[in-house]
Amino acid sequence: MRIAIYGNTYQERHIGELVHFFDALCRQNVWVEVEESFYSYLCGVLPSPPVVNDIIRGSDFNAAIAISIGGDGTFLHTAQWVGDKQIPILGINTGHLGYLAATHMKDADEWIERLLKGDYDIETRTLIEVEADCHLAEEIWPYALNEVAVLKQDTSSMIEMKARINGTPLAVYLADGLIVSTPTGSTGYNLSVSGPILEPSAPVWAVSPIAAHSLTMRPLVVRDDSVIAITTCSRSGAYRLSLDGRFLSLPAESTVTLRKAPFATRVIKRPGHHFTDTLRDKLMWGLDTR
Repeated sequence: MRIAIYGNTYQERHIGELVHFFDALCRQNVWVEVEESFYSYLCGVLPSPPVVNDIIRGSDFNAAIAISIGGDGTFLHTAQWVGDKQIPILGINTGHLGYLAATHMKDADEWIERLLKGDYDIETRTLIEVEADCHLAEEIWPYALNEVAVLKQDTSSMIEMKARINGTPLAVYLADGLIVSTPTGSTGYNLSVSGPILEPSAPVWAVSPIAAHSLTMRPLVVRDDSVIAITTCSRSGAYRLSLDGRFLSLPAESTVTLRKAPFATRVIKRPGHHFTDTLRDKLMWGLDTR
């Protein structure tokens, strides 16, 4: 089996676990390829360089499975790294939240066995594709697994966002910003502004204003085959567009168009694991307060 590994450079608390993890892969004769910057980092912090079969430079690679080592932010970077290759991703959590990276390093041996046996489930997660009627920087990957957010450029005046859905006027939002979230991202930025939590496989998006001027502006759930166009006016002459936390500045009066991406991200999950298990764990819905 060919496995491609991506990780972040904040792993100092997990040195021993990383050594064990790469040793276990070697013992199982797994073909291991590691993203270049993560490999360089490992060579600097581990007692000796990990045994790998190849180093991946850029995103020109192929594998049966990709492994993300870090938190949910690292998983988002891994999803961008994988792109439209349809390689399923296993997230090993060494970060904080762990909605996407839900597996822990202490379970690495178990998961290596599962991967080799094919004993896992795959969830398909939709992405949002972004277009603009002005120039988007070429280095910006125009897709988002969690959310796309339109945000004010400065810290004073609100911005005005005219939203249309499938060519029909939806609303004029006067607010600090507007979030369009996938089900995957519904427990992230969207949740922090009181947006709805969406079941991961639901074919919908959440449209949630940030600090809206009017209390009548409430979060809205729409079909994910909708095309949403947002034209933004700002006194500062510009506004920010965020794609999973990757920011760029766009001129006022420009329009961004959001639609369902033509490919999906495939997430590896434990057999029988349900989204409600994650909610009970992360949001403490299973806490007995009696």
